[in-house]
Amino acid sequence: MSEVNLSFIAPLLVMLPLLAAGVTLAAGRHTLVQRIISTAVVAACLAGSVLLLWAADTRGPQVVATGAWVPYEGIVLVVDRLSALMLIVGFTIILGVLWYSNAEGRESFDQEASGKAPLPIFHPSLLVMTAGVATTFVSGDLFHMYVGFEVLLGASFVLLTLGGTVSRVRAGVTYAFVSLLSSTVFLFAVAMVYTATGTVNLAQVSQRMAELPQGTQVMLQALLLVGFAIKAAVFPMSSWLPDSYPTAPAPVTAVFAGLLTKVGVYAMIRTQTLVFPGGILHELMLWAALLTMVVGILGAVAQTEVKRMISFTLVSHIGYMLFGLAIGTPAGIAAAIFYVIHHILIQATLFLVTGMVQRRTGVSTLDRLGGLIRTAPWIALLWFVPAMNLAGIPPFSGFIGKVGLMRAAAQIGTPMLWLLVAGSVVTSLLTLYAIAKTWAKSFWGAPNRAEGMGQQAVPIGPGLFLPTGVLVLVGIGLTVFAGPIYGVSERAAADLVNRSSYVQAVADAADTAGSHYPAPLDPTEQGGH
Repeated sequence: MSEVNLSFIAPLLVMLPLLAAGVTLAAGRHTLVQRIISTAVVAACLAGSVLLLWAADTRGPQVVATGAWVPYEGIVLVVDRLSALMLIVGFTIILGVLWYSNAEGRESFDQEASGKAPLPIFHPSLLVMTAGVATTFVSGDLFHMYVGFEVLLGASFVLLTLGGTVSRVRAGVTYAFVSLLSSTVFLFAVAMVYTATGTVNLAQVSQRMAELPQGTQVMLQALLLVGFAIKAAVFPMSSWLPDSYPTAPAPVTAVFAGLLTKVGVYAMIRTQTLVFPGGILHELMLWAALLTMVVGILGAVAQTEVKRMISFTLVSHIGYMLFGLAIGTPAGIAAAIFYVIHHILIQATLFLVTGMVQRRTGVSTLDRLGGLIRTAPWIALLWFVPAMNLAGIPPFSGFIGKVGLMRAAAQIGTPMLWLLVAGSVVTSLLTLYAIAKTWAKSFWGAPNRAEGMGQQAVPIGPGLFLPTGVLVLVGIGLTVFAGPIYGVSERAAADLVNRSSYVQAVADAADTAGSHYPAPLDPTEQGGH
């Protein structure tokens, strides 16, 4: 009995959210219909992603050559272990955010509204953004990856400016400008890659890149790195993020912080391992990782507003992921992959809990908070667990990921890598300091009289506790099942470094697709027609 081919699921992960976006837009006045469709589609995509991970882990990369295109010239979708892991954690966060937003109501999105549902455009925009995320993760060519970036840009701008407040529109304009700059650099890089290699298919580019002069390779690698680094908020291209994310509603900020910067990180991991093995710009990436960690966490320590503090830690911990990628060994890349998974879950959860704090008190500045461990003990507990995980306290997954990175660096032991190890330790300690300061001022001590004085102070119902609590438990599960998950990360890293399984899977799919095309006519026969 032949094995069931599960590769057909890959295009569905893009098509279903797009179709659902259209349906939910048409059903704008029917909130219940929007909720049911959005939740069902994202849950189905999550289940499909789990199946794809199983298939990729047991049978190799799942490849789909879409449409009636000549092989290698059309859109090829590829789901390997890395793609499947990113899809699973991405759909998990989006599902949690949907659940949270349904319970939160409209007040978070529109300050002048008092309805019980988010704005009608929220569900369609989130689904379009979901399709953009999935497109980026399954793309087998650079131009299609660029299309995913653009889909993300359009939907995320709408989400960021929901409610139309001055601060949100200003933040949205900044975000749109930065994203357009990133996309412009990326598109220019795609054009240069096509000019130099004659293709944008990643498998083919990986084979042809080594034939180019080293100077051309360096230029192409630098262009792609800059485009992705802007999206990922790598220093010195990170100043836009702390000014953009904190103004958005809690569900939007959570999905942005959890996913959108990791799209840039994923693109860097994919292209650097597949197209530019050997690390031509290895030293530069190490310096960027170190500066991103240190500068980001120094910004977090200086903050007096909770969401801005978490935003700066987001920037800082992007440096850990770049650190693992720059090491370039299977151990370093495996640790980076595991840390990406950890950070998506923990960062999104922290922003959701912080949204609950702001909803409960009406404020999010440290000098107006206090005593929440007495007045809101369950919120305090939900904040404490992911906060300690982010700080890397053992035995949480953050500690496991950081130890993996340091051990991978120590195995090589160059002076620059030892400097990165020291920088990562300092960053971790300062993260703990920033978390402890926030905890002491917001949750410990006597209740602040200013609590409840904010514009949006409202009671917290069980509808918000449930999705947030589930995500906290998922983060704990990442610690409990760290062994198997880290094992998949190690196998994914081995494939990335080896490259042959990815390239061969695309070649086999191209051969299979090509067998369905008729053979070209003989020139003498063509002349007789």
